[in-house]
Amino acid sequence: MSIKTTTHLNFRGTARQALEFYQSIFGGQIISAAYGDFGMPKEAPGADKIIFSQLENEDGFRVMAYDVPGHDATGSSTVAGSTHRENGATITDRTFFQSVRGESLEEVEGYWNGLADGADVIEPLAASAWTPGFGMLTDKFGVTWVLDVQAAYAG
Repeated sequence: MSIKTTTHLNFRGTARQALEFYQSIFGGQIISAAYGDFGMPKEAPGADKIIFSQLENEDGFRVMAYDVPGHDATGSSTVAGSTHRENGATITDRTFFQSVRGESLEEVEGYWNGLADGADVIEPLAASAWTPGFGMLTDKFGVTWVLDVQAAYAG
């Protein structure tokens, strides 16, 4: 028996743009379907929004996404919660962070540089007590990412 978990991101009308942005950083293939593909009248408002979408690359990166029905990015708050650093601690009211761990600082820097486009940097990518590279940011779609380098742990 095997099991896989995949983060399923909920957007307010920007799922397609978000996954295309993530594809530009992580590579891979996107599969997606709009509400209009599954019975919603094509002329109905929101029929072109994403009901199912997934990005997956050959290295194991995978994320799913959809557009919450009836919500649009131009409406009220498009980002639920906030995250910031205070007195050496991460303060947040979000229920999760999306984590990406690479094998080298060079690999993680590539992902960081892509995700940082239009992002709110919470903690810059830098060496820390537990890894050669750790950083945290909230991207332009409201997803908070934790990026780090796999540390060599004593076994």
